[in-house]
Amino acid sequence: MFAVDLPNTETYLVGGAVRDKLLNLPTKDKDYVVVGATPEQMLELGFVPVGKDFPVFLHPETKDEYALARTERKTAKGYHGFEFNTSTEVTLEQDLMRRDLTINAMAIDEHGQLIDPFGGQQDINQGVLRHLSPAFAEDPVRVLRVARFMSRLSHLSFTVHPETMILMQQLVNQGEIEALVPERVWQEIKNSLNQVTPSAFFMTLRECGALKVLLPEIDCLFGIPQTKQWHPEVDTGIHAMLAIDQAKNTENDVAFAVMVHDLGKGITPPHILPSHRGHESAGIPLVKAVCKRLKVPSHYKKLALLVCQWHLHAHTIMELRPETVEKLFSRLDGYRNPKLVEKFIQACQADATGRWGEAFKTYPQADYIRSLFKAARHVDKQPLFERGYQGTELGEQIRQLRVSAIQSMKQKIKQ
Repeated sequence: MFAVDLPNTETYLVGGAVRDKLLNLPTKDKDYVVVGATPEQMLELGFVPVGKDFPVFLHPETKDEYALARTERKTAKGYHGFEFNTSTEVTLEQDLMRRDLTINAMAIDEHGQLIDPFGGQQDINQGVLRHLSPAFAEDPVRVLRVARFMSRLSHLSFTVHPETMILMQQLVNQGEIEALVPERVWQEIKNSLNQVTPSAFFMTLRECGALKVLLPEIDCLFGIPQTKQWHPEVDTGIHAMLAIDQAKNTENDVAFAVMVHDLGKGITPPHILPSHRGHESAGIPLVKAVCKRLKVPSHYKKLALLVCQWHLHAHTIMELRPETVEKLFSRLDGYRNPKLVEKFIQACQADATGRWGEAFKTYPQADYIRSLFKAARHVDKQPLFERGYQGTELGEQIRQLRVSAIQSMKQKIKQ
């Protein structure tokens, strides 16, 4: 039983937990709405306040979120431009009415009864993301949320209702998207990268025009041709989406690195297309710009820059000289941080397999790199210490040992 023990109040399970229950999807968190209570009464029962803009409390035992029923009114541009009313007179239906989509505006009461005043269950059955009311167009965050829901549900054949898409385009055209704080934009991007179909997030933003505002470096990739021999899909934007989907089961920083690995192709001089010579170096300032604009964490940025600069080395690893391979491992900071090499490999594999055609379904370079790195990393340095090598001379001797180990491993694999 999840009821709050107060007279003249009612408690309801709401939002994502109800939606996911009807979709037979796993649910992380449970959120509740309390109708008829005051903040003071919640505090007296031991609930812990966490809300800044409106009263939200954590249950003293389960730590689930309990929010007082509220209404809201748009007062200014952006995510924070709202006034809230949490009077005890606010009803459940009024609280549900302020939500974004019909599938998120359902509740379950204390007896397990579904309350669905706006047709959310029908839209789930029909696979439609539909806005609840014209008030949808008051909050630009909802554009990002719809896109993220598409990344989570498009594999179930969900689509965005045409009228909802019009409202999303309206928010873009009114400049509301520019008012979003970078932290919130980054959070939605980050949360989309490991969903079932991450590319659906970016394609939904592109359809409504928001991708050009938030990530112009990715939006401009569409329509840019690549050499068909290596990219049967030809279109660089399509390749970016295929690669992003290939990275969905990797760690989040790996998926982000894949997301931005080919940004340099968006500024390739037209006269050399469909070739993209030098796109790796050309992409470095663009990756830095995205990371700065969205306030991306530093470890995400570090890996993204490494993948952007050196991913072609991974693809051609079997042809590279041992000296070049050893230098790659040093540039990846692999000897100090071996996990970076593994993440680099995973990102390059997503890039290589994110293409049309059976020829690109496998990536033997991944295990090849792992074997070479293992050989280089585990050379025996003790004899060098015993001979008295120090400083730069010691470093050079270790480098030569590693080059020899890589050469030996290459020959061993070849046999």
